[in-house]
Amino acid sequence: MKKAILSASFLLFSAHLLVSCSNSENSNAGSEQKDSSTSTSSSMAPTAYGNHDNQAVNQYTLSNSKGMTVKILNYGGTVTDILVPDRNGKTGDVVLGYDSLSGYTQTGNPYFGALVGRYGNRIANAKFQLDGKTYTLAANNNGNTLHGGTKGFDKVVWNADQNDDHTLELTYTSKDGEEGYPGNLQAKVVYTVTDDNELKIEYTATTDKPTPVNLTNHTYFNLSGGNEPTIEGHELMLNASKYTIVNDKLIPTGALPDVKGTPMDFTSPKKIGQDLAKVKGGYDHNYVLNKSGNSLTQAATAYDSASGRYLEMSTTEPGVQFYSGNFLDGTLKGGRGGAKYIKHAGFCLEAQHFPDSPNQPSFPSTILKPGDTYHQTTVYKFSTK
Repeated sequence: MKKAILSASFLLFSAHLLVSCSNSENSNAGSEQKDSSTSTSSSMAPTAYGNHDNQAVNQYTLSNSKGMTVKILNYGGTVTDILVPDRNGKTGDVVLGYDSLSGYTQTGNPYFGALVGRYGNRIANAKFQLDGKTYTLAANNNGNTLHGGTKGFDKVVWNADQNDDHTLELTYTSKDGEEGYPGNLQAKVVYTVTDDNELKIEYTATTDKPTPVNLTNHTYFNLSGGNEPTIEGHELMLNASKYTIVNDKLIPTGALPDVKGTPMDFTSPKKIGQDLAKVKGGYDHNYVLNKSGNSLTQAATAYDSASGRYLEMSTTEPGVQFYSGNFLDGTLKGGRGGAKYIKHAGFCLEAQHFPDSPNQPSFPSTILKPGDTYHQTTVYKFSTK
């Protein structure tokens, strides 16, 4: 009997030992799974890029399986790199940029890749009236306000949240009175790289006081991937039959002339340089898109025949600012790989409401009211042909 009890005890001990070993293995497997998960997270970990206003600046990388990579800073929500293949499969960077943070923070940086707000483009005389009150803004451009003022959304560090390889969410609170604008504005911008080689930018904002809002992105494109010093040979199409004509300070007069038969006409693809010399100062104009409502509509295409890279732009906005890099003059420091960005080195396609809309009641309204949500979506799609 005693011997049987001992045998049973031994069997129970052995079973317990086996279960313990099994649990230990499961625990180790769980630990290994956890380590793998951490490794996956670390693959999305941002790269330290410096400091600004005692805040850490990081660079975040988005990618897909088709060979497209986009890099973005939390400083200014700046798109530093868009890497896409040419027709031969060779990857190139199709945006202008710098080698380090000092390039983006240097005096005179012309908004390379940046998020622009609270109001993109110009507001005449740095003033507007709203609900019977006059608001005075920073006069940072020939007596006008440009791109949000002295310290717009392009010069602040945004909160960043990246949960996967494809998407980056940025948020920023613009306080009541910042740069002269009324209301606390909660802004959110989501960058997404899709499997269709698209960079999608989705903007939303809310406010606790009525305020003008016009958010956009100021990336400079050169589809040659650095092989051509200018974009004059790029073919551009703009889905716009009218544009907002401007005065000598680049403020709209209110007139919307037809582009047909003028150097402003890009309704059919033509080289940017074809009529460039006929436009005083170069192209820096808001084109009125052929659309009604706020559906996502094709606004523009651009093509570099040498590389085969083809860009399609769609937006929910009523206008797009086409800028041909007129003020680039080769003096910017720290250009990527030592590049000197000369006049017309890149072009911008900035989705937007019209310039100076707060002072021009005939233009679509840009006033956001409490309880409403500002929405804007723009997509840049890359392919080859």
